[in-house]
Amino acid sequence: MGKNFRETLQEQMQDPEFKMEWEDLEPEFQIIRALIEARKAKNLTQKQLAEITGIDQGDISKLENGNANPSLRTLQRLASGMDMTIKLEFVPHTSNRG
Repeated sequence: MGKNFRETLQEQMQDPEFKMEWEDLEPEFQIIRALIEARKAKNLTQKQLAEITGIDQGDISKLENGNANPSLRTLQRLASGMDMTIKLEFVPHTSNRG
């Protein structure tokens, strides 16, 4: 049987260049996860969220698939449409990446 995603990822994380690129993308992954989790917590489909916010459903899909780079204004519109607010934090690095 083949390796699962986690096993493959753990192996690839041994490569410092891969690990650095992965960590650079982590904030984007967090935004995607947060958007999907918030929408599901409100029991909304992408189509329903689109109707509430006026943001095209295709654009919401692109955001959730990581194929778009949303502006803060777009994220605020999405949050508002779900009766939520955005919490943004700046935190110190925990790695040795300088």
